[in-house]
Amino acid sequence: MLPLAAAGAMAVPLKIQDAQAQPARDNRPLTLKADIQEANSKTGVLTARGNVQIFYPARQIQATAAQAQYFSRERRIILSGNVYVLQQGNSLRGETIVYLIDEGRFVAVPRSNQQVESVYLISDPELTETGSSSSNR
Repeated sequence: MLPLAAAGAMAVPLKIQDAQAQPARDNRPLTLKADIQEANSKTGVLTARGNVQIFYPARQIQATAAQAQYFSRERRIILSGNVYVLQQGNSLRGETIVYLIDEGRFVAVPRSNQQVESVYLISDPELTETGSSSSNR
């Protein structure tokens, strides 16, 4: 299951088998596409470079980056290089974003002298379809 290197936009499952791996019934597919992918079975680290795309339907996550590294033993993914993450309509942009799989948490870091950008969809039951608030009567 671990190619030493793969070129082209191949879909490769991001689950590296190691001593810490979850039972098969708990596994959820995460698809990774990139120009180049390398996996090290000794360290449990998968590195993808160039036009990286991640699809994780179980958590409704899509992401793009220049590079992604999956650390199977720590169960985290480090995305770097103009990272964009979309989850359930909410988005996050930054230079580096770490996804902690077990916590379902993102940690974003901006480029030097810049900021991270997040866009969240917030439901507001007080607003009507026309955009006016019921409290503005």
